Amino acid sequence: MIIEFLTLFALAFASATLLPGGSEIYLSQLVLQTLDENYSPTSLLTIIWLVATVGNTLGSALNYALGRYFLHFQKRKWFPVSDKQLLKSQHWFQKYGRWSLLMSWAPIIGDALTLLAGIMKIPFWTFFSLVLIGKGFRYAFVIALVAGFIQ
Repeated sequence: MIIEFLTLFALAFASATLLPGGSEIYLSQLVLQTLDENYSPTSLLTIIWLVATVGNTLGSALNYALGRYFLHFQKRKWFPVSDKQLLKSQHWFQKYGRWSLLMSWAPIIGDALTLLAGIMKIPFWTFFSLVLIGKGFRYAFVIALVAGFIQ
């Protein structure tokens, strides 16, 4: 099972970055395999959930880091936002927008939100906690959905 867990981690990580990917299909396959065999389903499903959630959250942390790195270019003429606009946006996003990170699991907008959180200088542990919660709920829902179809 170690190879399957590493594969799930890699897929979950990659699908959280700006690269295309979908870890839910592989996760669903592992859930079905776990339920079909004589494993202890609860403990293995928990490990599957944990591997997918951590991998996907760390992939989002890479997006966050890229957003923070993007700020190194803010003094360049081509940078799309003025310093004043950026400061105002960062203040607003830190005050009101941080809760949108709970939606980081959503296709397309989730990747953009995690990149934006880096640009908006959300404190890393606030970012990480909210993204972890959102991603954890998403994978728990997928596992429950797949396991529910079997029983």
